[in-house]
Amino acid sequence: RQGSELAGWAMGRWTYEGIDLNHNFADLNTALWDAEEQQLVPHRFPNHYIPIPEYYTFANATVAPETRAVIAWMQRYPFVLSANLHGGELVVTYPFDMSRTYWKAQELTPTPDDGIFRWLATVYATANLAMASGERRRCHYDDFTRYGNIINGANWHTVAGSMNDFSYLHTNCFEITVELSCDKFPHASELPDEWENNRESLLLFMEQVGHG
Repeated sequence: RQGSELAGWAMGRWTYEGIDLNHNFADLNTALWDAEEQQLVPHRFPNHYIPIPEYYTFANATVAPETRAVIAWMQRYPFVLSANLHGGELVVTYPFDMSRTYWKAQELTPTPDDGIFRWLATVYATANLAMASGERRRCHYDDFTRYGNIINGANWHTVAGSMNDFSYLHTNCFEITVELSCDKFPHASELPDEWENNRESLLLFMEQVGHG
């Protein structure tokens, strides 16, 4: 009810237990890249359907019940296309979300399927009325229009254990993150406009599931 005028960017980001759900998934990137450096991929270590590490399954692991439920859902249904929706920016990000160089806060870190991910992100961004508008202004300090309103997640800011990277490496699902609006907490009166901005993008994105 406060709207973005009175709410900080961190409001609603963490659960009551202090967990950021979107970054609460198992870090499979590090295991894959370590195995690649040791030349174990793909003969002794897989480069897809990567298993969840044992430590992550322990009862005392810092894994939210919501995260465990989503993982069980993903394992039960063979999703191949997905998007998770955020607020506070106008941009579409795609994996990898974690930089390969662990000490770098920003680093272009593409997947082997970078062309497909860029296509999926572009489909959404070009059909989004707010992103494609000629009157498009920056939300904050990043000018994403220079990149067509899409960016590799790790090249924006690196995060470990993102849902996008986990979906890709554990279940082979191609998932992107859509930052829907500059306004993280739009008022109820503004929701119809936000829906119109994203309706065609959502439909076109779902249609991509029919492409090989």
